Amino acid sequence: MKQGLVIKSTGSWYTVEDENGNTFECKIKGKFRIKGIKNTNPVTVGDRVGFTLQNVSADENEAQVGLITTISERKNYIIRRSINLSKQAHIIAANIDQAVLVVTLNYPVTTTTFIDRFLASAEAYRIPVLIVFNKIDRYNDQQNSALQALLKTYQNIGYKCLSTSAKTGHGLDELKEALKDKTNVVNGHSGVGKSTLINILEPGLNLKTMEISDVHKTGKHTTTYSALFKLNFGGYIIDTPGIKAFGMLEMEPWEISHYFVEIFKISASCQYNNCSHTHEPGCAVKVAVEKGEIAQSRFISYLGMLEVDDKHRPAF
Repeated sequence: MKQGLVIKSTGSWYTVEDENGNTFECKIKGKFRIKGIKNTNPVTVGDRVGFTLQNVSADENEAQVGLITTISERKNYIIRRSINLSKQAHIIAANIDQAVLVVTLNYPVTTTTFIDRFLASAEAYRIPVLIVFNKIDRYNDQQNSALQALLKTYQNIGYKCLSTSAKTGHGLDELKEALKDKTNVVNGHSGVGKSTLINILEPGLNLKTMEISDVHKTGKHTTTYSALFKLNFGGYIIDTPGIKAFGMLEMEPWEISHYFVEIFKISASCQYNNCSHTHEPGCAVKVAVEKGEIAQSRFISYLGMLEVDDKHRPAF
């Protein structure tokens, strides 16, 4: 039996790349069910699978097709709700090493609320995040000061951050090194320069589907097509329209604070184990915000996700 990586999925056929870089069109043998999740698709891009080859005819020159018989355990995955079956989920990517969030302070504006919601979802999926602050060549003094403050905030939490400019080339070597030998998901608002950055780093990469994904970010695009694009310097870029749902994971109110790293850490010192960090006495998180140990912008994002009403919203 051969081992390989699923680099493309069209719903019924899967393109699998073996350890030598050879690709095979494969189907699934029987039915697979992933423990703990009711899913509409048993295999997805990023899966490590075992497969056997079969000749489709007696002609030796005929291309061989594969039969996927095993799926290795996933270290993580991204899901979205099935469009037709609300109680089931569609797995859109698996075994992701890094989510790359490209943001801009202007042209267009990326809010801290958007960044924090994305980071919380990434924590829920157990996916490390690299935050890339792009288009720094267009920032004035005030915006550069804001950039330095944001870098300090997110680096202090523990997130890796880079500042880049496709125009000047600033930070591109560091970005290339950060992507190298990893399976990467690249996200961000339309217009922040995702495709431009990647096209500079990998000129031969066809990003047409990424551009289509940007156009249909509102959810009109319902295809299950997804693919891994290989980077010549090592690693992969994942592209699928469904990746736009990455930042929209549904969370229960009680678990939201778990995905704000610094809030969860300090919450261990709260008076109550189930403290919501809004109106309870003896809240260590609110004290940390007052002392500047937790950024107010992060706490405001947390409250926004919690949908706290004005009666229970702390004033700072």
